[in-house]
Amino acid sequence: MVTEQPDQSSPGNRASAAPVERYNRRTRWLHAGVYLTVLVLLATGWWLLLGREGHPSPLARLTRMPDTTLHTRVGWMLAGLAAAGTLVGVRGARTFVVESIRFRRDDLTWFARWPQAVRSGRFGWHDGHFDPGQRLANIALTAGLIAVIGSGAGMALLHGGPAFVWLVRVHRWSTYLLTPLLLGHIVIASGVLPGYRGTWRSMHLGGRLDPAVARRIWPAWFEQRR
Repeated sequence: MVTEQPDQSSPGNRASAAPVERYNRRTRWLHAGVYLTVLVLLATGWWLLLGREGHPSPLARLTRMPDTTLHTRVGWMLAGLAAAGTLVGVRGARTFVVESIRFRRDDLTWFARWPQAVRSGRFGWHDGHFDPGQRLANIALTAGLIAVIGSGAGMALLHGGPAFVWLVRVHRWSTYLLTPLLLGHIVIASGVLPGYRGTWRSMHLGGRLDPAVARRIWPAWFEQRR
């Protein structure tokens, strides 16, 4: 028996086979700026936390400035990016918040299937812009970044006293909590795990995401774009 194959030349099939843009250019550039500054901050911050202040890190030698100075300047850059991104993209920021805090009972099914889906790619259905795991990660990462940026800015403006000591503790502990979250985000977003293979293109190389990947991970969002 001969199975009839779909007509790949039809407009509908051509549209579904075409790469999709999940994030616009402004969002991709903001994301790139944030993760580059955050990576520098993690590298210099952990270098200082491990007691290496008297020994210049590779980044300090490259930029020819002390790690403390580099860490502070890049921290202000991150604060500026966060402020600019919120002010310029108010609508996008609002969508990010609204989509991140919405949870439904069906999300529990998605989480139950997630451990196996990481290997197989067979994720549960969900109807949001972000999958349930992304929503939790968005909330945790945003809270962690706010704590790190706020405490870091306070430390840069103060030079001692009880408030400074308290800010140092907040900065240190928020770094401890934020680091594994960021590492997990990098692993998933890079597409190293079989179930997330190809997702990195949504934020890189023009944001040209394979429609099969988009349909598999963000089914309702993909269908709304058709």
